[in-house]
Amino acid sequence: MRRTPSSRPLVTRAVAAAALTAASLASVVPSAAADPGSGSVELPALISVLPSDDPCAKASKEKAEDATWSRSTLGLGRAWELSQGAGVTVAVVDSGVGTDIQALSGRVTAVGDAGQDCTGHGSFAAGLIAAAPGKGVGVAGVAPKARILAVRGARTRGETTVATLAAGIRTAAAKGADVIYVGWVLPTGKAELTKAAAYAAEHDALVVAPVGPDFLPRDRNTGQPAEPAPWYWPASAPGVLSVIDYGPDGKRPDSAPALGNADLAAPGDAVVSVGPKGSGHYIGSGSSLAAAHVAGAAALVRARYPEMSAAEVARQLTVSAYPAGTPRVDPYASVSSLLTDKQGATPKPAAVHVPPAAPPGPRHRALVIAGAGGGLVLLVAAGAVVIPRGRARGWRPAGAEDLETAEPTEPTESAEPAEPTAPAGAGIS
Repeated sequence: MRRTPSSRPLVTRAVAAAALTAASLASVVPSAAADPGSGSVELPALISVLPSDDPCAKASKEKAEDATWSRSTLGLGRAWELSQGAGVTVAVVDSGVGTDIQALSGRVTAVGDAGQDCTGHGSFAAGLIAAAPGKGVGVAGVAPKARILAVRGARTRGETTVATLAAGIRTAAAKGADVIYVGWVLPTGKAELTKAAAYAAEHDALVVAPVGPDFLPRDRNTGQPAEPAPWYWPASAPGVLSVIDYGPDGKRPDSAPALGNADLAAPGDAVVSVGPKGSGHYIGSGSSLAAAHVAGAAALVRARYPEMSAAEVARQLTVSAYPAGTPRVDPYASVSSLLTDKQGATPKPAAVHVPPAAPPGPRHRALVIAGAGGGLVLLVAAGAVVIPRGRARGWRPAGAEDLETAEPTEPTESAEPAEPTAPAGAGIS
């Protein structure tokens, strides 16, 4: 969780009724006074890590009577018509889960000392997952009929180690959990936590974890929050659903760590849930709480489609999610739609007829052919005009008239040449 003062002051937050708009919800800040008649209440703030001199969390005396914004946003009423998580066990690997929580009565099984929750973080997450709705209470978990398996994943006051977290995941899987919610992530421990996640997958358990921590340690020299690590574990391990938070206005708080690469987003800022005991409520923020909502949605899917494997449940949640920068989990869509692995055949496009390439050759060859053809056309056209006109005017070829008027000469037979005759008046000698 994001760090808050250790004295656990009452935090004034308007627990929004379903009719309130996101804009009015966004305007509510911790220092705002409660609005009389609006259903606002003062709730104690959830703390994830307790200083050594702070007492353990106690039962809250305050209750949220109106439906919380997260319950309305997730559309739980419609989802419950199809599934409420009955028959599914969700392991809460966290600071423990109190066994004296009214909204979880009779549905919590603790491993070892995990039935004691000093910080209240594990109990808060368990309430987001499976708290039963009550008369006159606006707080309810996503899967109100699921069972909770409390497994210690952190020490008494909230600190954790790689070994503790990995052991908690393995224990949850070995105990038969269908969904394993992990409330913590670490920047180290890649090998060990990846193996633990793989062990859970072998036991067909879906692991859900926040994409990063709810708050970052401060640099001792500058006093500013440290830069986030590029990867956190087990969130980055194969097969693990990583989750990031958003608030009533659809955005993350400015003070939240800059995190990315989450598989899903869910309500996590200014959300309300149960305390470590009793029937009162706390208010908290962080990606770890968003992950609890997704774990509850996973329980709905596993109850609705018990034949699905853990990997198929993860796909169901991500594919049916509301499209956004990071897809937002949609419990109703995840239980009302049945996806299939069968894909339609890709239509084959018709064969394309490609004309043969033009024969290679100099470009002027085509021009010569075109010019000759054009000249022939002109010549024919000219003949069609000139010849009829010439005939109409009695046109004849040159010399044609002489040939037509000249008398033909008959050839004569050859004869002996005649005797020469004397000229007239000449005497005979």
